[in-house]
Amino acid sequence: MHQETLAAFTEAARASVPLEQLQASASRIIAEATDTEAGLVTAGAASALTLGAAAILAGYSLKRMETLPHCQDFPDQFVIARQQRNGYDHAIRASGARLVEVGFDEIRANAGVRQTETWEYEAAFNAHTAGIVYVYSSKSEPDLREVVKIAHQYHLPVLVDAAGELPPKSNLKSIAATGADLIAFSGGKAIRGPQSTGILCGNKDLIASAALQMLDMDDHLELWDPPSDLIDRTKFAGIPRHGIGRGFKVPKEEIIALLVALRLFISGAYDASVLTARSILEKIVQGLQGCPVQCTIRDKGDNESLPLLEIKTTDGETAMRVCRDLRCGNPPIYLGHGAVKEGKLLVNPLHLDQKTAETIVTRIHQNFN
Repeated sequence: MHQETLAAFTEAARASVPLEQLQASASRIIAEATDTEAGLVTAGAASALTLGAAAILAGYSLKRMETLPHCQDFPDQFVIARQQRNGYDHAIRASGARLVEVGFDEIRANAGVRQTETWEYEAAFNAHTAGIVYVYSSKSEPDLREVVKIAHQYHLPVLVDAAGELPPKSNLKSIAATGADLIAFSGGKAIRGPQSTGILCGNKDLIASAALQMLDMDDHLELWDPPSDLIDRTKFAGIPRHGIGRGFKVPKEEIIALLVALRLFISGAYDASVLTARSILEKIVQGLQGCPVQCTIRDKGDNESLPLLEIKTTDGETAMRVCRDLRCGNPPIYLGHGAVKEGKLLVNPLHLDQKTAETIVTRIHQNFN
């Protein structure tokens, strides 16, 4: 986290504030940053997905809020492309939602040339359909705009998982511009806010439902007075009990820190670190000369994304051994292991400086001596 973000966190710890008031202020800031109607600071992007799904399931119904995660009497199915299923969709299922897979990824299966197509979503819609889940990336198929278009023809909302899709900064607004109803971003990662924060933004009524199911509801109806631009209490005949998202409380310190980090991210305050990161990776490459590895610096060239260093060993077994030994040493070093079985390890420079770069070089050399 940036020093300014840390300072804001510390300052917020000395203050007291009703969280619904603070979340309402956060909503205005997030809405402006994303060109959406409203926003909510969540306990990570995963909780944003749970809250988003819960909002779609319950809407403004106090009965449904009280019932979740049990949905026997109302629509609970979310349609999702088969190739977009992943471990994080457990967060959506935690709300009580049931996922209905459509389509195929015939390219990955080496069985054809097609992936899931828009008509397959429509073919799956029925009286039990509550909405659509879409996992966003620059390569996601079918196109999000087309999915939103077909969903809205049936008055179905679309929940987008864009947790790791920053940078580029433009995604804050361009994903919402597709018409998607709710979008989840990570508040850590590129935004560099507290690692346990996330952002849920989009439709005002759905954000209000999500907030209601997360906030502390231990109050009297006569005293309950949330900010109307976050929650319009005239839409309720009563006050809900603690909701399914109550365990996702976000403290005032993290809300403030996330908002400061978001402002820094949008302003380009982190962009200069891209050059610094490259110099650190180049130092590692230079230090690994003479070691039986091949080094390649991957750079998107957008002046926003940090470059990554790929270290290729002779085979997957060697890479796995190096990866394991680095973790078990002192200090423990965790390299990117997504392609470890292909003999590749990744170095992300976000947390590195010149000294820690030297430590990585020394420890890798030790694995081959």
